[in-house]
Amino acid sequence: MDYRLLGRSGLKVSSLAIGTATFGGNGHWGDTDTSEARRQIDLCLDHGINLVDTANVYSNALSEQIIGEALSEGRRDRVLLATKVRFPRGSGPNDRGLSRWHIIRECEASLQRLKTGVIDLYQVHEWDGQTPLEETIEALDTLIKQGKVRYVGCSNYSAWHLMKALATADAHHQQRFVSQQIHYTLQAREAEYELVPLGLDQGVSMLVWSPLAGGWLSGKYTRDTAPDSGRHVTGFKEPPIRDWEHLWNIVDVLNDVAAAHGVSGAQVALAWLLQRPLVASVIVGGRNLSQFEDNLKAVDLKLTADDIARLDKVSQPPLLYPYWHQNWTASDRLGAADMSLHAPYLER
Repeated sequence: MDYRLLGRSGLKVSSLAIGTATFGGNGHWGDTDTSEARRQIDLCLDHGINLVDTANVYSNALSEQIIGEALSEGRRDRVLLATKVRFPRGSGPNDRGLSRWHIIRECEASLQRLKTGVIDLYQVHEWDGQTPLEETIEALDTLIKQGKVRYVGCSNYSAWHLMKALATADAHHQQRFVSQQIHYTLQAREAEYELVPLGLDQGVSMLVWSPLAGGWLSGKYTRDTAPDSGRHVTGFKEPPIRDWEHLWNIVDVLNDVAAAHGVSGAQVALAWLLQRPLVASVIVGGRNLSQFEDNLKAVDLKLTADDIARLDKVSQPPLLYPYWHQNWTASDRLGAADMSLHAPYLER
């Protein structure tokens, strides 16, 4: 297993992390019970994974509870626990968002469910445009000073949200986000416009959720086949697929590369992410052990330069404004962070 520094911190996380949205009976993702969760966690620990990611809203907090049970008997000291706060945890007017009231209450509740004294990475799960950032950052900083949280991160922020949060923390000499948990795949590369350059410039690593685009990049489905069960059949639309022909073109190349290596399409999709700049860890999940075992093999798959070039080309998004203008007129003054986006287009 490869271990990578998390942002501007000294904390090292495994390049693959275990996702736990399936824990507890979420109808969209799965219904993993405590005994199966323990087996999955043990399997991941045996392969060197040290990061377990959850949220207080997964299966209405049952995911956190199951993790707390599964990490008993000496397992807690072997993992880094990451959870999240922001979404509704009740029907009251303050039972959601990133106010000091909600953050502190939910952190304490998560600690109880996880049966631990400290959360290693506490992430704000989504933007809250009604709470002043000064209040949110101060509340998170207080939790760190109290020893209840070690590091903080964000999830699903836009670039200006993240930059404003970093600036707010810096201005008040408080703890800044070390990570951004985002959706980033061969099918969805929007993060490369701003979130990747910003992360490189500011030292904010990426944790990737739904790295197989909800299963569409597993290689099992093509333009000639369709799933007969799972979230796709029930109408669950996260993440969205806006251009099906584009997706199938990507899958065609994905499966060609997989066949050449004798591996699954899922392993290729994960390996591509693991070779992208700024990715600290890719969060993998599974309804059963066999899915986990296949995903874990991605750490041993080294794609060739030709493999990456083919995957990059078929999945490359168009340059939006102002990036096409920068690409045409400012290439003589682009910095390292800029080039994470612009380099492939300049080579055309």
